Amino acid sequence: MHRIFRAVAVKKTTLAVVFVALAWTWLGTVEDRTLAQDAKSQASIEKAFPNSNKCKRCHERVFEEWETSPLSRSIHSPAFRATLDAFLASPEGKDKALCFRCHAPHIREFQDHTQLFIDQVKSGDPQLDGVACAQCHLIKQVDRAKHPPEPKYEAPGSKTLYGPYKDFSQNLAHQSMELGLFKKSDLCLNCHQAVPSAANLGKANDLLGNWDQSKAVKSGKECQSCHMPEQTGESANGEKKRTVANHTFPGRIGKLRQEAAKLDVETKIEGDKTTVIVKVQSLVPHNLPTTHPAWASVVLDLVIKGKNLKTVFSDKRIYGRVYHNAKGEKTQFDFEAVKVVEDTVLKPEELRVETFTFPTPKETRTFDVEATLSYAPITGPAPFLQRIEAESSKGTSDPVFQPIEIVTRTENVPIAR
Repeated sequence: MHRIFRAVAVKKTTLAVVFVALAWTWLGTVEDRTLAQDAKSQASIEKAFPNSNKCKRCHERVFEEWETSPLSRSIHSPAFRATLDAFLASPEGKDKALCFRCHAPHIREFQDHTQLFIDQVKSGDPQLDGVACAQCHLIKQVDRAKHPPEPKYEAPGSKTLYGPYKDFSQNLAHQSMELGLFKKSDLCLNCHQAVPSAANLGKANDLLGNWDQSKAVKSGKECQSCHMPEQTGESANGEKKRTVANHTFPGRIGKLRQEAAKLDVETKIEGDKTTVIVKVQSLVPHNLPTTHPAWASVVLDLVIKGKNLKTVFSDKRIYGRVYHNAKGEKTQFDFEAVKVVEDTVLKPEELRVETFTFPTPKETRTFDVEATLSYAPITGPAPFLQRIEAESSKGTSDPVFQPIEIVTRTENVPIAR
């Protein structure tokens, strides 16, 4: 009898082992099939929109500039990865391609491969480009009749690339064609005038403001005038040097931000009361800040230092937007926003006057006034910030957690006794 039970047990064990083996084989086959399908999909995408590494072979200067720009990180940053997860988990996340229409705009031509874009971002090391060479230089038209404006791409697989130059060099890699669009702000609007809100906030969430009515634009300036400044160099390796466009796309990152605003500080002492008036003059022809992502804000910090440089007073003003979600709660995610409850954004070229009043510092003959305008660090719910920290190789040292100074003014003020 014991032999029979042992035989049955062995048979069951054998069957279980065979079943597990078959299951692993089946799962392995499915996984292999999925990987093969993904590779095939990526190949078809890159056939239509060649990877920027291919462009580097002939356009090394442009590639190296682009590689340092925020555009090169459009789907690579921990902040985007964490935000995408929050979006996909939200009721608004049904339109899975929404974020990618700006962060990887060629998804417009490959809507059926949206999951591949998502999976690559979640991997932390996407092999697909986000905003790179082909994603811009294959645009042949921008439809301004739509809101946000919509790019129209050259037919997938085309070897014609568009750009701003008349005297382009003939080559075997691709055909080149001059297009006036590449010197116009229209080229940038399809992403930078986008309103990523499922609640249809419309003009209440306008990212740029009345930029087209600004003094700068009326004088003939386009987005490229500041964000793709002209320089002397090669467009393609080995060709003669000429006037070319810089591709680092300076703005929040880069020295251009130092030209975004200026501060004037006036201090009035009236006995035991002191008043500091700070005039904040925006010098840009669009909103400062543009409020996507929704946590984007600019902060004016005022610090008063008295005896032994001890801080005796500090205050701040925040320029940005406050959103509420459908529950009436504050949200940092504009895709959840149903209402703008506060708007302190600096409008194009606006002058804002801020007044601070505090007790006149004692036991000192002078005091220091420090006024600083900065881009604020990223903000949001604690789990969201912790996720970014965990995703980033730099942890809390990641630049998104640090303020970025725009301009500062300091002065030493004497006290008449």
